Amino acid sequence: MSITRHEVGPRMSQAVTHNGIVYLAGQVGEGDTVKAQTEATLKEIDRLLALANSTKSRILSAQIWLADIADFDEMNAVWEAWVDPANTPARATGEVKLAASQYRVEIIVVAAQNA
Repeated sequence: MSITRHEVGPRMSQAVTHNGIVYLAGQVGEGDTVKAQTEATLKEIDRLLALANSTKSRILSAQIWLADIADFDEMNAVWEAWVDPANTPARATGEVKLAASQYRVEIIVVAAQNA
């Protein structure tokens, strides 16, 4: 079984596919608010899933990291407007110190490829 890596860099690939499963690296977005960053992050997830022959309706699991758990409701409002309500994934959300101080949300997803 082959492994396909997309947008390969010296440290990581943005997406890796193997055996019909798509693994995305943690995605962050630009913006001054959690809402703006979440919207940008989900747009990038849509793009990467399409690149790897998948869509948000095929997401199996999601991990969401917030720099401040107090932003949970603001992030969730964006997530709930975006996620496919007929195909919600397993999900976990936690508070962590993110890699750079300007980031307030990071999202990691695993999805099935389209048949």
